[in-house]
Amino acid sequence: MRILIFGPPGAGKGTQAQFISKRYNIPHISTGDIFRENIRNNTPLGIEAKRYSEAGELVPDMVTNAMVRERLLQEDTADGFLLDGFPRTPAQADALEHMLPEGTKLNTVLNMIVTEDEIISRLGKRGRSDDEESTIRKRLRIYRDTTKPIAEYYRAKGILTDIQGIGTIEDITRCIIEAIEKHK
Repeated sequence: MRILIFGPPGAGKGTQAQFISKRYNIPHISTGDIFRENIRNNTPLGIEAKRYSEAGELVPDMVTNAMVRERLLQEDTADGFLLDGFPRTPAQADALEHMLPEGTKLNTVLNMIVTEDEIISRLGKRGRSDDEESTIRKRLRIYRDTTKPIAEYYRAKGILTDIQGIGTIEDITRCIIEAIEKHK
């Protein structure tokens, strides 16, 4: 199974990714984790990513794509993966298509839908410094602007499923499993 999951901050992606990864015995691959690992290990890609990050700039697609490609080539992804946080741009979505082994494709893309008010409520309860309401609203606006084209890209391919991220964790997990099973 090759699955993508995306949604705004606070949508419950991490919680659901744990269940999906365990149920389907596939690694949960977070681009945030990939970045941190490359930076911590001072890899050539990590050094380049750190340079952009420290300058307050977005890491270019070329660097991000190379990090993801390296991770997807590791042995534990042979039977599939759950990719979280990638792709974020149409160019990254195109690059991902070329990273997959010949004859394989993404099975499904899960789009976690949660209202802005619910996200503000959830993130506000965490008490982190970057969880001020104005900061959350800015992050949500950026997310909406960058993600909408990606959602439409996968919707046009017929593999996107919108998942309502409000309800019990168990109910949301059940909806996700149904979506995955439908696209096996």
